[in-house]
Amino acid sequence: MKKRGLSALMLAAIAALSLAACGGTAKNNTATEGTTAAATTAAAGETTKGGESKEASSTDPQVTLVYAEVNPLDTIVGKTDQAFKDKVEELSGGSIKIDLQASGVLGAENDVLDNMLGGGGTIDMSRISAFALTSYGANKSKLLSIPYTFAGRDHYWKFVNSDLAPEFLMEPHDIGLGVRGLFYGEEGFRHFFSKKPINGIDDIKGLKIRVSSDPVMTGMVGALGANATVVSMNELYSALQTGVVDAAEQPIANYKGNAFQEVAPNLILDGHTLGAIQVIITDASWDKLTENQQKAMTEAAKYASDYNQKLSQDAENEVLDGLKKDGVNIVEVKDITPWQEACKDVIAENTKDNAELYQKILDMK
Repeated sequence: MKKRGLSALMLAAIAALSLAACGGTAKNNTATEGTTAAATTAAAGETTKGGESKEASSTDPQVTLVYAEVNPLDTIVGKTDQAFKDKVEELSGGSIKIDLQASGVLGAENDVLDNMLGGGGTIDMSRISAFALTSYGANKSKLLSIPYTFAGRDHYWKFVNSDLAPEFLMEPHDIGLGVRGLFYGEEGFRHFFSKKPINGIDDIKGLKIRVSSDPVMTGMVGALGANATVVSMNELYSALQTGVVDAAEQPIANYKGNAFQEVAPNLILDGHTLGAIQVIITDASWDKLTENQQKAMTEAAKYASDYNQKLSQDAENEVLDGLKKDGVNIVEVKDITPWQEACKDVIAENTKDNAELYQKILDMK
């Protein structure tokens, strides 16, 4: 009995020493295991504060997306680009980096689109005019460039927030161009500016007016009696300075942002087209993102679109006030009817293939 008692005491002592060597009592071990399990769960991103499910950004690969912008960063579109970039990087936990290249350093809009649609692989994203894809076969997008379509900003934003907008954004993907739209915005109504004053529609006749390669814009300029001249955006300042063109058209913020008032100090507020914009991404770049990263891009797109809506009107009014103070000759059009009448054939010709869809847009007024 004594031997058995001594053996029991020795076994008890050994067990105690073993517990101490493992870091404490059995109760402490249980707590440690629970803490480790919680840390593992958090690292896997299974739960977040409030019980919502969210994939952890640490599990996503690092991706850098090159983003092209033809205008400076201090314009409406430049600020919208920056807001989108910041929000994407925030929501992705830093797994997505946006390399924003502004002021046309990656080329004019058509050069950028040729690179993206041709599979060049050096540009992943771009902010473009909403109708820039028209010449590549995106006929729905063309409807957004039709003269005098939108009665005002509210009308346009009703379209952006409607069920039609996603259909328009996905059109280039659906027809096999290899890109898709992420979100819409706007940079204000587009107006003509010139070297010599334009006081009315009759003063437009015979002028050489810069256009992009967009067929609707070319048709509109011709309908007004002017001569459409294709010049890239990054060559427009010198084209105005040297007389290659007499006039051009842009939203007010871009007019100021590119210092066009220095060489064309006359602005007529005809508001022929709303400067609708969209941000696009190549399908290849989209497909390499994880589901979580795509979700971050989608949420950032909504944020940037809302930001743009708030920014555009206030920024345009501020720029216009500044231009007046700087001595720019600004003419307001009191009766737009003659301008609309001059463009009616262009409107009919460019909407006939999507007449029903175009009417839906008009009905959103």
